[in-house]
Amino acid sequence: MIRTLPALFALLFTAPLMAAPAGQQTLFNFVRPADVVKVATQDASLPQYNAEQTPEGEVLRRITFNPAAEPSLVLSPQSGAWDWSQSGAMSLRIQSAMDWALTLYVKVQSADGKTLVSRIDLPAGPAQTLLVPLQANSPLSQGMKAGPPMPITVDGQRVLLASSAGEIDRSQVVSVTLSMIKPNAAQSILLERFGVQDSEPVIKAAYSELVDAYGQSTRARWPEKVSSDDQLKAAAAKEQQQLKGWLAERDKSSLDQYGGWNKGPAFEASGFFRTEKRDGRWYLVTPLGHPFYSLGVNTVAPDNNQTYVAGREWMFAALPKAGEPFDKYYGSADNRTGNGAGEGRSFGAGRWYDFYGANLERTYGTEGFDQKRWVSHTLDRLQAWGFNTVGNWSDESLATADRVPYTLPLSIVGDYASISTGTDWWGGMPDPFDPRFAMATERAVAIAARDHRDDPWLIGYFADNELAWAGPGDDPKSRYALAYGTLRMTTDVPAKRAFLKQLRDKYRNEEGLSKAWGIHLAGWELMEDPGFEPPMPNPEHPEIEADFKYFQKTFADAYFKTISDSLKWHAPNQLLLGGRYAVSTPEAVASCAQYCDVLSFNMYTLKPQDGYDFAALRVLDKPVLITEFNFGSADRGPFWGGVTQLAREEDRGAAYANFLKQAMAEPSIVGVHWFQYLDQPVTGRLLDGENGHFGLVGITDVPFQGFVDSVRKSNLAAVDQLGKEAEKAKAANAAREAEGKQAGHDGKGPGQGAGHAGGHSGNGH
Repeated sequence: MIRTLPALFALLFTAPLMAAPAGQQTLFNFVRPADVVKVATQDASLPQYNAEQTPEGEVLRRITFNPAAEPSLVLSPQSGAWDWSQSGAMSLRIQSAMDWALTLYVKVQSADGKTLVSRIDLPAGPAQTLLVPLQANSPLSQGMKAGPPMPITVDGQRVLLASSAGEIDRSQVVSVTLSMIKPNAAQSILLERFGVQDSEPVIKAAYSELVDAYGQSTRARWPEKVSSDDQLKAAAAKEQQQLKGWLAERDKSSLDQYGGWNKGPAFEASGFFRTEKRDGRWYLVTPLGHPFYSLGVNTVAPDNNQTYVAGREWMFAALPKAGEPFDKYYGSADNRTGNGAGEGRSFGAGRWYDFYGANLERTYGTEGFDQKRWVSHTLDRLQAWGFNTVGNWSDESLATADRVPYTLPLSIVGDYASISTGTDWWGGMPDPFDPRFAMATERAVAIAARDHRDDPWLIGYFADNELAWAGPGDDPKSRYALAYGTLRMTTDVPAKRAFLKQLRDKYRNEEGLSKAWGIHLAGWELMEDPGFEPPMPNPEHPEIEADFKYFQKTFADAYFKTISDSLKWHAPNQLLLGGRYAVSTPEAVASCAQYCDVLSFNMYTLKPQDGYDFAALRVLDKPVLITEFNFGSADRGPFWGGVTQLAREEDRGAAYANFLKQAMAEPSIVGVHWFQYLDQPVTGRLLDGENGHFGLVGITDVPFQGFVDSVRKSNLAAVDQLGKEAEKAKAANAAREAEGKQAGHDGKGPGQGAGHAGGHSGNGH
């Protein structure tokens, strides 16, 4: 029920009101209302007499959102529309009336029906001025994934700058709606002034001088934050002593030279890494024949932490000028790819600066970056911290040191056709029916295998990364986005020709297809037109979904077989480690299981079991590698805590321990790889502006000691857990075999152990 409130009402008491910020135009005051704005509520209450004075001396008025689907407060003009064409932002004086943060949504609508939407994370505490920019605005428009912490203080007042998405006609604004989504209990906020004002000074204040000379955030303090070069050197010296002690302990452990467990079950030594299933549990096996649980770290590299400075130099407090120390760490690039990863991002090209490189020189000497020293020190760290694998996108010199096993990516780049599924984060799906894809694959595999094909330290190769196998949603259109996207293409795209051939071979003509799909297709050539839109799958016409599934499996088969065949030719001794799925379809995963040695998934969840249905994976009977996972927070400099952001830095170690424990309890999982080695830059990495704190090491090359201690403890305990899981699997398998034999004696037929004891996948890709 919507009810409109009286425009005028009396106050219970009188108190001085805070002065409006300079440049603000007040349209309505909730405490001293005038008959200029309509105020309506739905599943919310705004009592007539409830003005309240806060401890800070402000007077605000309470509104309560009741438990409902979307309780809301709507503000609109008494007549006509507001002309906000000369204003940059809508403003609202607001405070949470609860002792906790609240999530609100603000929707601004113009007369043409267009909307601008903001999600507001309203912190507990004193009142602040909420600013909602009237044009799409987000941290990405400043070049970074997440913006600085809010609220900020501008001209002595707390200001909460919101992100906004969408578009409106600012000269014809007809309503502003505040709402909550499904609150479990009544939640209250306090309101005062509603109006408009200029947004540019606040945006400048929010993002000005974000980064200090060391590349650290200026907006916070934390234990590892560096304030001098001497502090950097002292931290490095202290760490060196710690690493020596930890490495000495490691030398006394029960590991073979590749990090395999030499006191575990014995396997055949092939001279290369391989996979084997025993007693119902999958294992990676080292070249020496020992069980190996891959504990890896991604992006272990010294040269991927640059950040763009061109056009936003005002965000940096102390960039070196030409001729000054550390001016050698400038460079230039262009990351404007047009992919989904760059959508809405500004400052994606031009001059960049490498704070990490400059900090290495500050710490270790004026000769700058010493590759040999960095490699040795980094491998010391990984081994001392209990890691045994150099993960994807890492510096190749780490692989040639013959100290830690490693993996390599196959980056297949060419002029082959591609299919849009609507995700397209890193681009469209490669068309594996295009002969140019096979040529590009052959070239990529030959280059990747050239220097590594006979290296026993190489575990294997990944078949690209996070391809867009499905669309971004959970609906059938996303589930079968590859099929839909292919049929929308022109017939010069090989995948479309392959799909049309599949349908013609099955149905022969348009009448057969029309009957099966429940449509009227006047002529077969209509399917050849670009933009052809097939019907949605439905129970009345099950052939639609069957045809989509068959095509998507054929597509995935062509993709993985092409890579597998090439790798078997160029590097027959190394494993094909799967496609590092972020989004997937059952057809793509089944095809990967058919042609690859390992299934690989990037999972940003609290435990692996939240990332995929492992019961379905067990049917495919393949080992699984978790190739990306992490846990971040926003209290160590960079503003983004990642997809699995936690409240505090102190929570990360426990989350890591739990993820690893849950992974090791899953018999198909043979390893987990942390993303990533270093924190991302405060102002965003070159590739897409990500600025996350989920590193083991900060931009200053100083490790996050508490987290590293916890990770090391978990990694070292993994060997013991692997032993327990192996014994558990062996006992379970023995019990199954005993039951089978008993069943045979009872005349129920020969039993068969479910564990495939002694079977192995070898390296057949």
